[in-house]
Amino acid sequence: MTIRRVSLPLLVALALAGCANGGSSDSAGAPAPSDPAVTSAAPTEESGTTKPPAGGTKTLTGTITAGVEPNCLLLDDHLLLIDDAELKSAAKVGATVTVTGQVEPGMMTTCQQGTPFIVTALRAN
Repeated sequence: MTIRRVSLPLLVALALAGCANGGSSDSAGAPAPSDPAVTSAAPTEESGTTKPPAGGTKTLTGTITAGVEPNCLLLDDHLLLIDDAELKSAAKVGATVTVTGQVEPGMMTTCQQGTPFIVTALRAN
């Protein structure tokens, strides 16, 4: 009896999900026809809502602070990502530095804060 109560809602949900896809099995994988009355929701350059492109060399100066996660170093609102061991040894919490590198706003990290900044050069002040 319990199996029937659980199965019926599941079957109804699956049937409704099939209907939401157009209900026709011969159109599986075919793109939906576009409606000329619907305009694209993609941002345009004129609107000012486009994300600035990643890349381009940038220089930052400030004091390195510790992030909330272990081994995460921040400079203002940038997460410092340093691969070079020599540069990394100079990057200490509390040090005033000038770093050069690239901002990578779409990069995923485990630090949970700051905009990723790939450091290519570091100078202690």
